Formats: sequence, C-alpha cells, structure tokens
Amino acid sequence: MTLSKIALAMCCVGLMAGAAQAQESGTLKKIKDTGVISLGNRESSIPFSFYDNNHNVVGYANDVAMAIVAEVKKELKLTKLDVKQTPITSQNRIPLVQNGTIDIECGSTTNNADRQKQAAFSNTFFIIGTRLLTKNSSGIKDFADLKGKNVVTTAGTTSERLLREMDQKEKLGLSIISAKDHGEAAITLHSGRAVAFMMDDALLAGERAKFKDAKDYSIVGKPQSYEAYGCMMRKDDPAFKKLVDKAVADYQKSGQAQKDYAKWFQQPIPALGGVNMDFPPSAEMAALWKSPNDNADVQGAK
Repeated sequence: MTLSKIALAMCCVGLMAGAAQAQESGTLKKIKDTGVISLGNRESSIPFSFYDNNHNVVGYANDVAMAIVAEVKKELKLTKLDVKQTPITSQNRIPLVQNGTIDIECGSTTNNADRQKQAAFSNTFFIIGTRLLTKNSSGIKDFADLKGKNVVTTAGTTSERLLREMDQKEKLGLSIISAKDHGEAAITLHSGRAVAFMMDDALLAGERAKFKDAKDYSIVGKPQSYEAYGCMMRKDDPAFKKLVDKAVADYQKSGQAQKDYAKWFQQPIPALGGVNMDFPPSAEMAALWKSPNDNADVQGAK
C-alpha cells in the first residue's frame, strides 16, 4: 500500500471513530445507558400538550412525542424504555433542553433562526398563524382596533415579541399583559382585564374551547406571522436529530398524523369534557403532511 493510500485509510478511520465517539456521547447513548427518555411537556398548551383529569400528559404534540419514543426504542433495540415527563414553561424550556434535564420537548415551540442558535429542531409537526381571541361584543376585528387597550399574551413567546414590536412601530399605546402561560392569559381575557389575547391560532382555539360561553368569542385579525412548530432538542447531535426527523416524517406520511389531528381538532375531546375545537386543517398543514421538512420559514403561507 502506498503512503498516500495509508494516509487516506487512516483519515477514514479517524472520521469513523469521530462519528462513533459523537454518538457514544450523545442523547442516544444517554437514553440507552439509563433506559429513560426525558420529555418536556406543557401543562396547558391545549390541545398540543396538557394534563387530562387524571394528570396524564395528552395532546397532539404528545402523540408526536410518543411516535418519537417508539422510534428510539426500536433503534436502540430496547425491550423497555421508560418515559419521564417534565413540565416546562415558555421561559425555561430552552435551558432545560440545553442542560440535559430533558432530551426533547414537543409542545408548542416555534422553530426560528434565533432559537436555532440555542437548540436544534425536528421536522415541523404543525403550522399556525398568530392572531387574536376576543369577545364578539368587543368590537375588535383586527390589530389596529387594539389601540389604547389592554392586550394579554404569554410571556417568552413569539407573540409577545411581535406585539411589542407592533406597539412601538404603530404607536398603538397598548397596555401589554404578559401571562405566565396560555391558561392564565385566557383567564385574563375572560375576566375582562384584557380585550384580546394574542397567540397562535390553534392555541387560541384550544383556550376558547374551555370557555362555557365559547360561542361568544371569536379568533380574528390578519395573522402577524406564520410559525412552524418543531420538537426541540440539543444542538450538535446529528444522530439523534436524524432519528427524530425520521420518526416525525413516518408519522406524517403514514396517515397517523391526520387521524390524530382529527381526534384533537375536529372531534369532541373527552379530556376537555367533550368540547370540539372545530379547527379544520389548513392548506399549509395538508402540504406538510405530504412533504415533511424542518424549514423554519413557512413558504407560501402569507
């Protein structure tokens, strides 16, 4: 063997060893060694991730997470894999992923360029528009109607950032209330302390569904952004991201995603007392199911 061939062979061995070392120190090794996968769950992101009456985590995003768990178990050839659920908030979800407290978070987290600097994201599992929930008698039809009024949103979210930017740019004179979670924001609206609640349209539909007088509230306004929800995990772990992406893509292409969507968005939900969100899938969702991807920018949505 010539010196050049020997050098090439040694280089290939080095690359293979580096890849193996990366996987050995990654999330998959952590899961295999412990027999536990740690998931981050939201407590009130209805119908994506929330607690039922028995305090079990349920929802559309949790169904996605369970598809990922099944794929991890299959890949690692484990006969048993324990699932540990940890409640997280908009404010602490990224730090808990980064410090290893949770391995992956599937809830209602938007994949965007800023967050990609801090964490990795799976293939998109949902696409939303940021709009307003308001009482029909409020007179609020669009964002311009909010001028000089109290508006609530959830702290640490894309909607909070957009609302503050809009207030400054348009000089609307808003009084912005930042709630700790979506449930608290909905209560703030329902109690009359705010005239509108800005958030992702699907989450607004979920909060409205909990109101006894849900028919008196509407989701209004031109979307200020279209957001792609992804499952969030640690950066620089390509082996784990590849597996997660495959799990999400298989879940969507198999038709199971459509069945679960209908269960949570178009049928009575037993965990919510039989309420029906009556929220049909958008054209963007239909396109996503056909062509899974992890694009942060939702093309063609605006």
